[in-house]
Amino acid sequence: MAAIPPNESLIEYPSDFPIKVMGPTHEAFTATIVEVIVRHDPTFHEGKLEIRPSSSGNYTGLTVTVLATSREQLDALYAELSGHPMVKVVL
Repeated sequence: MAAIPPNESLIEYPSDFPIKVMGPTHEAFTATIVEVIVRHDPTFHEGKLEIRPSSSGNYTGLTVTVLATSREQLDALYAELSGHPMVKVVL
């Protein structure tokens, strides 16, 4: 993928960037996703996390707000989250 010049990016770096992650409800889901996030944003902490169970309780939705420092960082984070076996959706 060709690099997007900074003057053409829709995101200003660094900035807080929310990401939504959904997966089946599991006792280790949140902790596992936080481990992935921290690998890409060492400044991440629980205060930047919102947890919402689905109405039936079968799924858990997380909103994590990361400190985005580059397009490459976000691409790598999305790729790792999307490829994780506990994750169904990343937005």
